[in-house]
This record gives sequence, C-alpha cells and structure tokens, in this order.
Amino acid sequence: MKKIILLTVMFFAVVTVKSQTFTGTNSLKGKISGTVIDSITKAPIDYASVSLYKINSTKPITGVLTDAAGNFKLNEIQAGTYTVTISFIGYNDKTIKSILTTDAKLDLEIGKIILSPETNTLAEVVVIGKTQQVTNKIDKIVYNVEKDLTATGGNATDVLQKVPMVNVDINGNVSIRGDANVRVLINGKPSGATSANLADVLKTIPADQIKNIEVVTSPSAKYDAEGSAGIINIITKQKSTSGISGSVSGGIGTRQNNFNANVNYNKNRFSLSANVGFNNGWPQESASESNQILNNSTANSLQTSKGTNEVKRSGVVASVTAGYDFNTFNSLSTTFRYNDGGFKRTGTSENTFTDYLNNANSSIYTGQSSAKNSFGGFDWNLNYSHKFAKEGHELTFSSQWSHSLVNTDYQNMYSSFYTNQKANNDGTNNEYTLQLDYTLPVTEKFKLEAGGKTIIRKISSDFQNYVPDAQNAFVYDPISSNLYNYDQDVASLYTVGTLTLPKGFTVMAGARFENTAIKGDPTNALQTDLSPFKIDYGTFIPSFTLQKALSQSASLKLTYSKRISRPSFTYLNPFINKSNIQAQTQGNPTLNPEVSQTVEFGYSTFSQKRSLNISAYYKYTSDLIEGIATPLSDETGTITNYQNIGSNKSFGMSFFGSVNPFKILTLRGNFNAFTYKPDPTGLYNLEQSTNSTTIQYSAFVSGTLQLKKDISAEAFVIQNSSKKTLQGTSPAFNLMVFGVKKQFWNKAASLGVNMVSPFKKDLEFKQNSSGQGFSQTSIFKFPIRSFGVTFSYNFGSMKFTGARKKGVSNDDLKEGDQNNQGGMPAMK
Repeated sequence: MKKIILLTVMFFAVVTVKSQTFTGTNSLKGKISGTVIDSITKAPIDYASVSLYKINSTKPITGVLTDAAGNFKLNEIQAGTYTVTISFIGYNDKTIKSILTTDAKLDLEIGKIILSPETNTLAEVVVIGKTQQVTNKIDKIVYNVEKDLTATGGNATDVLQKVPMVNVDINGNVSIRGDANVRVLINGKPSGATSANLADVLKTIPADQIKNIEVVTSPSAKYDAEGSAGIINIITKQKSTSGISGSVSGGIGTRQNNFNANVNYNKNRFSLSANVGFNNGWPQESASESNQILNNSTANSLQTSKGTNEVKRSGVVASVTAGYDFNTFNSLSTTFRYNDGGFKRTGTSENTFTDYLNNANSSIYTGQSSAKNSFGGFDWNLNYSHKFAKEGHELTFSSQWSHSLVNTDYQNMYSSFYTNQKANNDGTNNEYTLQLDYTLPVTEKFKLEAGGKTIIRKISSDFQNYVPDAQNAFVYDPISSNLYNYDQDVASLYTVGTLTLPKGFTVMAGARFENTAIKGDPTNALQTDLSPFKIDYGTFIPSFTLQKALSQSASLKLTYSKRISRPSFTYLNPFINKSNIQAQTQGNPTLNPEVSQTVEFGYSTFSQKRSLNISAYYKYTSDLIEGIATPLSDETGTITNYQNIGSNKSFGMSFFGSVNPFKILTLRGNFNAFTYKPDPTGLYNLEQSTNSTTIQYSAFVSGTLQLKKDISAEAFVIQNSSKKTLQGTSPAFNLMVFGVKKQFWNKAASLGVNMVSPFKKDLEFKQNSSGQGFSQTSIFKFPIRSFGVTFSYNFGSMKFTGARKKGVSNDDLKEGDQNNQGGMPAMK
C-alpha cells in the first residue's frame, strides 16, 4: 500500500507541474508526417534529414530523421504555412513549399516524397535506401526479422539463434554473451507466460508475427535492474497505418507448421490492430544415453540408461491493441494479449543399476513415462501519455495485469527397482504493475528523466503426488505433496540525466534504487520443519555512458552498468522435485541475488554499404548462483541444490559486421567470446571440475543474394561453443539454414523454400559433469533436419503514421531456469 501511495503522490506532483507549465497555452498543436522513398528503387530511405521552416524563413523551426521505413513525423506544430526540406547524402535535396495547417485541420499527411539520386551515384541506387537486416543503434542492436528470408515458417527460438550476441541452447534457453540472466519482453512489456516458462513459450510464437528483435546489453538506470546479461525485446507486427491493411503468412514443413494473420485499422485519431498466430509441430523423436557413477562413503554404483522420447508441441498467440489520441497532448492505449500452448511427451527407457558395494549386484529394468505440460493466460495493459507544450516534455502512466496458469501432469512407470510415480502440479501467477515516467528537456543540451514503479507478484504452486498402494493403484501421498505460496514486491525510483557537450561528446548518467520484499510460505501436512520465510533488501544501481561522435555515422562509447539477478520462485522453493528420480532438484530460500558490474568500450559505424560494431568488456559477478549436485544416500542418483558459489571475473569481446561487396550480395558476421573462471568460496572449491580459465564463444555468418525476377536466397551458419559450469560442461551447438524466396504481385506476395540442416539428420550433444562422489555423462540426439514451404501476402494501405509509446516493461527476474515454472517438475 505504501508503494501505491508513493506512486500516486508522484503522479499528482508531476501533474501539478504540468498544470503550471501548460497555463497560457490556449491553442492545440498538430503534426506533419510523410514517407521518403527512392525514385528508382521505390525503397524507403532511412536516416534522411527532414527540416521544417516558417514561410520565407531560412532558420529551421525543428527537424527529425526518417526511420527504417522512411517515415517521419514533426510534432507540436502550430497552425500556419511552412516549408519542408528533405536531404540525404547521395541524393538531390527536395523542398516542398506552402504547406498549410489550420485550426480545423492541425494534422497533415504529406504522403510519399520522392528523392532522386545524384547523377554520380546512379550505379549504387540498389543499395542506397535498403533497410539493413541488423542496425546498430546508440543503446541497442536491432535485428530486422522481416528481412530474414529463412524466418518464415519458424518460431521465435529459430529467429533468436541468428540475432547478434544472443545464444539459444538445444533446450531453448536464451542467453546474451553466454549469460542466461536475460529478461525477455514482448513489445516492451513482460508476459506472465514468459516469466513462467520462457523456452516453451518462445517455441509457440510464429516468426511471422515478429517484426524485429532489440538487444540491449548495457541498460541505463531507467530500466529495471534485473538481468545481468541485458534485455531482449521482441517487437511484433502491430502497425499503425492509415485505412485498413494487414497480412497473412505461414509455412508447412516436416518439423512444424505455422500460420499468422494481422489486420490494422487507423482512422483519424483512432487505431486498432489485431493479430493471431499458431504453431503446430509434428511429433519429434529424440534419443538419449546416460552413465552415472556414484562413489563416496555410502555409495559405489553405476547406473546406465538408454531411451527415446517423442514430443509434440502446439501454441496459439493472439493480441488486440487499441489507441486514441484525444488531441496533440493526450493519448490512451490498451493491449490485451492471450497465449495458450503446451506439449505432450512420451518416452521409454532401458536401464541397468550395478551396486558394487553389494557384490556387483545388478538390476535391469524398463521405464515408461508420459507428461502433459500446458501454459496459458493473458496480459492486459492500459497506458496514458501526456505531452506538454515544450517539445520532448512528457508524462506517461502505465499499468498492467499479467495472469498465467501452468499445469504439469506426469506419470513414470517402472518394471522394477524404482517406485511408480504420478503427479499433478498446478501453478498460478498474478503480476500487477504500476509505472510513472517523466521526461523534461531542461535545456536544448540537457534532458532529465525520472520515474517510479511497483511490481506486485503473487505465485502459487500446488503439487499433488500419488504413490501406488498394495493393489498398485495410485493414491494421494500427503508426505510428498506440497503447497507453496510466494509473494515478491519490488518498488523502485530512478533518475537519468543526458547532457550534450561540445566536440561531439554526450554523457548519460543515472541512478536507481530498488527495494525487494519476498515472502515464502511452504506448506506440507506432515513436515513440521518447514516454516514461512521473509527476505527484504535494497539495491543501489548507478549507470554511466560517455559517447563521442567521430562523424555522423561513427562513434565511440564507454559504459558502466550494474545489474542484479534475483533468485526467483524456482531457486527459492525448498521442496524437492523428484520428477527425474536420478536428477532431483531443490531450491534454497536463503539465496542472495547475483550482482554484476560491467565496463564496456565500443566502436560502431554504419553506412549504406557496411556496418561495424566492435567492443571489449569486463564483467565482475558476485554471489554467483549455480546448481551444485551431490549424491543421494540411497544410491538412486543426485540432488541439485542452488547455491551462491562465489564470484566470477570475465573478459570478453564482441564483433558484428555487415558488408555489400557487390550490389546483389550482403555478407554478415557475428562473433562473441568471453572467459569463465569462477572463484568458488568455502567447500564449493572442492566441487570445481577444473580450475583453468575457459573461453566460450558464439558465432554466425550469413549471406543474402538478391537475384533477378524478385528471387532472393539466403544462408546461415551458426556455431556455439560448449558452456562451462562449476561442475561440468553443457554441449556445443551448430546449425546450417538455407532459404530461397520468390516475390510476385508487385512484391505483395511471396513463396519460399527453407531447409534446416540438410546435410545432417540429427544433432548430437554430449554433456559431462562431476563433483564430490559422482560423475556422469549424457548424450542427447535431437532431429534437426527439416524442409518447408513458406508463403506471405500483404494487403491494404501501408501509409505508416508511427508507433505508439510503449508502456510497462518489467525486466526484473532471473531467467536462468527458463524451461518451467519454479517448483514445477520438468521432464528430462
């Protein structure tokens, strides 16, 4: 309640300032917008300069740059007569005179403005104005999915594998520069579904729904402090257009089938957008082998297993967005997003257990397992924005309610040795967010941003376990069942200042304070040693960025950022998860959050024919959280407990570049490498499998050919090294993807063919781990080869009027365990 009162006081305080500022402004202001295109290729021209002059004046009033679609919008324009001038390197300037806006019609859409290339650059007109697949922004890297020929027919996981600095392992877990503490947003907002089981949800989002993906590696204090690696923001194809427009797309293949459709309506100040997509995968069969050796004072055994699993996934994602501009100063928008998906798994295994403590007695048994995982829910947000008379002076209030349900039902049957097992786990997650942001351009060279936010999370997990009775019928077991209620409240305040200095220098410095209050209530009918717990801590998060513009297209940047990774539901849940009897897990309510500090120095440059982004960084992480496995006393396997094992110092470098050596060919490459050498404390030093420094990396190269008759071809090659942990390594990953697409009907429609790993049917992953009293290896084979046919069709008017401001953006939970909701059994 105190946090809500605090935000309310802030809201009315800023509104009071607004009222004082706005006094005396009687006339409304409008906007002038348009689209700049190339006269020959008809492609949009991004980064073109648009200047607005009063009639017969030589001094511009204001100006903007066009975006990636060639669009521009000049805001806060009083009624009057103006001149607009558009200029871009390599093109003749274009001047439009006598542009008239009136009190009756404040908003004016100029339409398409055609620029003609200068005579000496006609040989390069195919390249000029083309939207890059990867764009280096000041604070982020943007991957344009709409330019990815191989994306159609895939899902979000397939796309993320090709985004610079992003890694996706075989289980779908996402990391940036090897760090899995990533916060994934959808349209700048969190989703209750992704916070519960990110890896599975990403596989249900059709790639056809995605417009681009933003990667922020050094967020400022304006962002939530959670996510030591950074933020990934998935932008879907919600468009704001004049009239009615839309698209349908999809793919049919040997691995999965996708379909997506969206329709957009914009009339005057009202806009409406709807989108629906589904993903339906064919059953995929995988094979696995494992060897586990236990060797300590109470166990000396070898257990082997060989089996197959069949998994079938499906998912539906739908959203509706509506917005209304009351006038130039006030706007309201709301979005309702629905998701539903899951997977079914069946498996069989042949197992051998040899007990060397008892004369090498062996037990041979078979196992049959089945599981059904489902997740669904909605996210509803409401956002209000008020712009003041001064350009850039703005107040926004955002709210969101995220509701998700995650259910896991599984059954494990054994011919002997282990006891049969059946369990149901129902999880509910409600998340309520209030956020207030205020931006004030104090002078032309200094901008101040401030705000506050509160996030209230209430999570419940009801685990019901069943064991066989004397007649081998399943009955409820109160001893191994449990109910866990978990509350987490995060309240924060921030301020950020941006100062433009002489000689191309810009400084951005900020500070944020977050207070975290956690309450856990584990309940079991017969376990009296379980008791409620409370955790309360505050964190101060500074940020600093110094940028030097070397030219209009090149810059140097030095950043310092501090991030935290709070242990979430999974890491704190004290109940033992026995869904995989050989590899059990248990949370730790006493965990501290990870804290990382990163210093990075980078250089970036871009032009119409090439782009380059290269950086070096150092990151220090304290209270590093990892799972530590130890042998069970009954020789049945291991149990993994989450612990703060110590600290880690990491040096790294990243490189991304693209080049057009010929006008029909574009080459892109990305490489990131960093060191891993943890410094474990206390007894965890004994668990370290090796004390050497390891280098981990990820890389991809790709090429795109633009052929005649609107035919294009593309190829991707991806390689990720193995990932080191304190007790072992996770497997390396590599992939090849090819695609060919033909456009027709004036590029409104297309047909394509995609091929994934055409030269290799299965990917094989080998994992090793060892610790005090145990060692184990596993081999997992996953079918990856697939072929598919894709299609797309766009219809309607495509005159963009710009995107609306996004609202709530929660970035504050450790995403290390992305496969399942905390405390819920995950089938291995």
